[in-house]
Amino acid sequence: MSVDPMAYEAQFFGFTPQTCMLRIYIAFQDYLFEMMLVVEGVILKKLDAIPGCQISPSQIRKCTEKFLLFMKDHFDKLFGRMEEVLLQLVLNIPRNVLLPEDKVHEQYPYSKEEFQALQEELQQLQQQCRAEAAAGEALRAELEEQKAVMAELEKILQWFDGLENICREHGTGNFKESFAFLTQNSKKLQDALKDVEEKSKELERLEQLL
Repeated sequence: MSVDPMAYEAQFFGFTPQTCMLRIYIAFQDYLFEMMLVVEGVILKKLDAIPGCQISPSQIRKCTEKFLLFMKDHFDKLFGRMEEVLLQLVLNIPRNVLLPEDKVHEQYPYSKEEFQALQEELQQLQQQCRAEAAAGEALRAELEEQKAVMAELEKILQWFDGLENICREHGTGNFKESFAFLTQNSKKLQDALKDVEEKSKELERLEQLL
């Protein structure tokens, strides 16, 4: 069987010519085997009708197998010639014929070097697209983070507005003075809490001694 890949023919037919010839060969071979079995069955029936026949079915099978080998040998030779003719004259696309889907190559011919350069350029563009996509993801993540920070700042501003309103209600108009006052009171509360904790620890130690 031909070893030529015949890729252009496979593009046109949708299958390789060698595959087509192989299927035809298998189909003819199967038909030959079936035909020999039918012939063998007919011979056995004819012999059964002859009285006193000394030929056994095993002898008929040996003769059938010899005849099958003879037929297969001649069939292979004939099929080889048929395959050569079909591959050259029927399933072959001449080298000067261009398929319709390949007309664009005739209009815009490219050399191997130019095609390689186009592939390299395409790879570079793909890498740039990936880099831009990654940068876009990073920017979106940063925007989400900035939104979260802005929300926290809004809460802080609202808290300061509420604190300023409280100071005004208590007669303190200057926010800085109010904040300093709150800071001093907070420090006093922390000192008092610390003093209470120390006295509580001292009482615990006295109770343990008692």
